[in-house]
Amino acid sequence: MDVTVKFLGGAGSVTGSKYLIDLGEFEFLVDCGLFQGRRELRERNWDKFPMPLEQLEAVIITHAHLDHVGYLPRLVKQGFKGPIYCTEASSELIKILLLDSGKLQEEEAEFARKKGYSRHDNPQPLYTVEDAEAVFPLLVPKPFDQAFEIHPKVKVTYFHAGHILGAAITKILIKGNSQEKRLVFSGDLGRFHDPLLFPPTLIPKADILWIESTYGDRIAPKVKPEEELGSAIRDTFDRGGLVIIPSFAVGRTQLVLYYLFKLKEKGKIPKVPIFLDSPMAIDATKLYLDFSTDHQLTAALEEDQHPFNHRQLRYFQKQEQSMSLNEYRGNAIIVSASGMATGGRVLHHLHHHLPHERNGVIFVGFQAEGTRGRRLVEGEKYITIYGNQVPVNAKVYQIDGLSAHADQEELMEWAEGFTERPKMTFIIHGEEKSAEVLADKLKNELSWNTTIPNYLESVVLFEGI
Repeated sequence: MDVTVKFLGGAGSVTGSKYLIDLGEFEFLVDCGLFQGRRELRERNWDKFPMPLEQLEAVIITHAHLDHVGYLPRLVKQGFKGPIYCTEASSELIKILLLDSGKLQEEEAEFARKKGYSRHDNPQPLYTVEDAEAVFPLLVPKPFDQAFEIHPKVKVTYFHAGHILGAAITKILIKGNSQEKRLVFSGDLGRFHDPLLFPPTLIPKADILWIESTYGDRIAPKVKPEEELGSAIRDTFDRGGLVIIPSFAVGRTQLVLYYLFKLKEKGKIPKVPIFLDSPMAIDATKLYLDFSTDHQLTAALEEDQHPFNHRQLRYFQKQEQSMSLNEYRGNAIIVSASGMATGGRVLHHLHHHLPHERNGVIFVGFQAEGTRGRRLVEGEKYITIYGNQVPVNAKVYQIDGLSAHADQEELMEWAEGFTERPKMTFIIHGEEKSAEVLADKLKNELSWNTTIPNYLESVVLFEGI
């Protein structure tokens, strides 16, 4: 039996992860991500899937971020009907994220139609909310640390990866005619000292390894985000102001809520109202309560004993609740999406509160070039929101050290956990520079055989096993 892999995404870029494994008699996909970012990457989402979908028999998901699951509705729309395996928490997160993605696809197509900027006469969404919902019956949730069979010759085991709730390092055991082989996919690895999530599991052996390289060329700053966050909040409260924290709904928001709880408990910030104003972030946060064994927080859910369930924290699902904060005066904290201020409810809060110098805006993540968040941290005095020029008189802060991605040192620490060198290691899910730097480091320091694959490249993994 020969085994091959075809790189349908996550190769030469940090997006669109898709790896097609072909055993001859059985073909399956590891991850099914959406291409995001540059236009030439996004246009790949519209390409026809490069194989007849009746031949594709299963999909294995590492975690629920859109660059790993966002293509699923498109795959199902084109005819895929097989099982989609994922961890139990990922199954619920996938539903939340795909519904939101489908809604955004519909809104973008409608906006392009109204404004007439599309090159198509009648622009269509890549997929709709209905297309997203068609994925849900195919999801097959599986627990961590328990092997399950997807074919008589293929067993899969999920191990904790950190990164986000439900994220998994995926081991795939392939039983050949004469021997067994281990494929290991890192997925996206989290931090080794994350206060919420378990550290990435060390895997002793892999014949073939796929390792992400998002931060393969970077070492995270040695900062104390809890202290910096507390300082910015106290500074704002001393002016009699209100704090707005734009935050990504999945992962980052929950980490921010944890730090706010710890600051409150230690008496480093006063016990003021904390408004979580993002339906998606609320849904994601509640999953931490549902899947209490998938993270490090205590299982105590009594009032005032849990970062996501205490007296000061208020969940605002309804639009009217959100709008009521527009005229809020005094000390309070609003956590709202999106994290780069590109859309979502946080824009309402920025529109109303940026003009007042007593207020503070705290960014808790990387701000990409061209986003409102980037312009605000760079000190622009006016920002366009809803077509209006809004004066920026509020003080803007940026907190580092909250990334959910393993940095270069942590990627190397995970790699050093292997007791035997993999026979072949593919450096994936990274931009060209980060992939090259990590490949060289693994080669020079651990004597690994590393390869940086190209988009749509096919490689024979095993012959005649």
